[in-house]
Amino acid sequence: MRVGFGVLGPVVAWDADADGHAIALKGPRHRAVLARLIVARRRVVPVSRLIEDLWTEPPPGAVGAVRTFVAALRRALEPQRPPRTPARLLVTEGPGYALRADPDAVDAWRFEQDVSTAAALPPDGALPRLEEALSRWRGPAYAEFADEGWARGERSRLAELRLHAVERQAEARLALGRAAEAVPDLEAHLAEHPWREGAWRALALALYRTGRQGDALAVLRRARTLLVEQLGVDPGPELRRLERDILGQAPHLDPTATRGGAAAQVWADATAAYDRTVASGARTRLESTAALLRDLSMTGGGGLLTARRHRVAAVAAAEELGDPELTARVIGAYDVPAIWTRLDDPQQAASIVAASERTLAALAADFGAPDDEVPDLEAPGRGEPGRQAPGGGSSPGEGSSGHEASGHETTGHGATGRAVPGYEGLGHEAPDHEATAHVPPGQGASRRGAFGHGAAGHAVAGHGAPERPVADHWASGREAVGRGSSAPGRDDRGAPGHRTFGRGTTDGAATRHDAIRARLLATIAVESRGGRSERGRWAARQAEEIARRLDDPGLLAFALNGVFMQSFERAGLAPRRDATGAELIALAARHGLVAFEVLGHLIRLQARGALGDFAAADRHAAAAERLGERHERPLVGVFTAWYRALRLAATGRADEAAVEAAYRDAAARLDGAGMPGLERGLLPLSLLCLRVERGRPAPTDADLDWGPYAPWARPLVLLAQDRHAEAAAALRTVPEPPRDLLLEALWCLTGRAAIAVGDQETIARAHAALAPAAAELAGAGSGLLTLGPVSRHLADLAVALR
Repeated sequence: MRVGFGVLGPVVAWDADADGHAIALKGPRHRAVLARLIVARRRVVPVSRLIEDLWTEPPPGAVGAVRTFVAALRRALEPQRPPRTPARLLVTEGPGYALRADPDAVDAWRFEQDVSTAAALPPDGALPRLEEALSRWRGPAYAEFADEGWARGERSRLAELRLHAVERQAEARLALGRAAEAVPDLEAHLAEHPWREGAWRALALALYRTGRQGDALAVLRRARTLLVEQLGVDPGPELRRLERDILGQAPHLDPTATRGGAAAQVWADATAAYDRTVASGARTRLESTAALLRDLSMTGGGGLLTARRHRVAAVAAAEELGDPELTARVIGAYDVPAIWTRLDDPQQAASIVAASERTLAALAADFGAPDDEVPDLEAPGRGEPGRQAPGGGSSPGEGSSGHEASGHETTGHGATGRAVPGYEGLGHEAPDHEATAHVPPGQGASRRGAFGHGAAGHAVAGHGAPERPVADHWASGREAVGRGSSAPGRDDRGAPGHRTFGRGTTDGAATRHDAIRARLLATIAVESRGGRSERGRWAARQAEEIARRLDDPGLLAFALNGVFMQSFERAGLAPRRDATGAELIALAARHGLVAFEVLGHLIRLQARGALGDFAAADRHAAAAERLGERHERPLVGVFTAWYRALRLAATGRADEAAVEAAYRDAAARLDGAGMPGLERGLLPLSLLCLRVERGRPAPTDADLDWGPYAPWARPLVLLAQDRHAEAAAALRTVPEPPRDLLLEALWCLTGRAAIAVGDQETIARAHAALAPAAAELAGAGSGLLTLGPVSRHLADLAVALR
């Protein structure tokens, strides 16, 4: 079970998987041991230090008593741990014990992270983060250990940080035109801490902005009296300046002149009018909320976390109203571009997928159409060479075409795959084999609207490269799907057993139904990424097909995001993803879909990096950054910073220390970015790949948090510690890597460990899995890290098999 710990008040623990059910910690000594280990922040606390901290005069059996306390805590925190197996949470290490709690498992640690993140956010992003941070406090930190010397410094530090958070919260409210909300909290704050000049200034300004000029001046006089009479100091320059400005009614004190200016005032007036005009129970509020959450998510950091938290609640509220179309619109409005293939919150994603499935079923029942079930046969491919329609033979993942089997894939008239024989060929300028839009010829969006007039899906290269038409072989796996047309061997809706609802019919309700259904299918594809179920891949194809038939650019962009997220069924598919990115760039640029244009550039950054074409990847990184800066997309810089660290590693032009420093700098940008699915374990994994690629042993630092990558790292860490038998045993338990952007990298790590311990079965599996990616750089398709050419790993695996 996942355990949470609370120290912002009395010391407590709870079962995070059981709705916060409290865990009994027995007596005060048990809680003291736990609190002392939390103060140590995952570091080892020697038994001798624990004894000194627990007793003024230690009893004769103090060592045994500490062991008893630790044993009792372990039983409480890991009740399902089998006997004689090592503890996972409260571990024995060297001369003492350490609590290896996750970074988000302790309320104080989460509080600090929230406050730190808020400092870098604009007021609208900082305020919800600060409100959430302050809500974690249940009383004084480490309340029952106020007199203990080991807790004193930590208590003081957290208390000071809380005071800072209260004042920062007031400043954010002032900046957002919510001065009246700031007054009560500031008055209570100053009643307990009257020496904080920043709080006096904020309170006076809040009162002035609520039309209470006299009260504002009275507050400033009270502050002056307290400071002069009790501390013997005059007010600081900011308080004196504010008093002069209030007396003179300085224009800059007007809320519209604060950060945000007129734009902030327009926002405040419009939202206030909406709140007055639209009834609180109106259904349109849910749709407006869903659209707002979508925009909020792309502000990064606190905005992304807040949007995710409220998204599920919005969907649940829509379902309660019993209107499937409304629910579908609320779900589908959150078409937030996704670039990373590991979910930030798997439980939430599963909830969204389940709601989407229920809504699909309800829509089908209401519309008199069958439910959207996965067909018995493989759903049609996306026009990949060699992939046939149902009943035609080849299935996905088998490398049915010669190009795919060798790690190359043909798109348009040029092959996007590039041979990567070794580092000597990397980092040099080379032609960018720009992938063309992979659009099947037909009568829908693939021929007009999205990509031009009368041209069969031209892709915009973006850097002066000529547009090239899509080759006719895209039709080999699927007949053209025009408006209201049908594919051979299927009924005229494009899925087994369904009717066509499209522009070929006069039934506008049917067209609307198809568009809503496609958004739900695209949502399922995006939110089920990284899994092995065929449902997600089938949903992506269906969403894409409907979007093309309806000639809907926004819907097609969202569907292509789902297609991208479901393009990891095997290694070596960077060329296919490159084509998806090219189409997204062309489509989004033509129709002003900025978020998806950024997504397209990031996809191509990844794909060109995987193919060793760093000149092209550099161009896409720069294009994404320009768009991100112009349209305030702060998360773009997170991915491009990682890419540049990867590039430094891949080109071999820097020593290991320089590359490690670049990775650490990139990792620092993840703090507060709101992407735990990306953040956890990524830095240790990057450093591991760097060392393995350079023939060095894995890092063995005890405090490394491997996150979700622990199973693949553990055999190599054990080998670095000369524990070969344990490494071989650990390797036997390593699962197949998830179908995501790190598929090739994790297979390479597995293969290196298998070679080291002589595990022939695993060597053969790794070789077979990596063979289709022979022309790629291992891991570089993630845009984050690399282990060098896959071909080199394949050669070593082949030698080990002989």
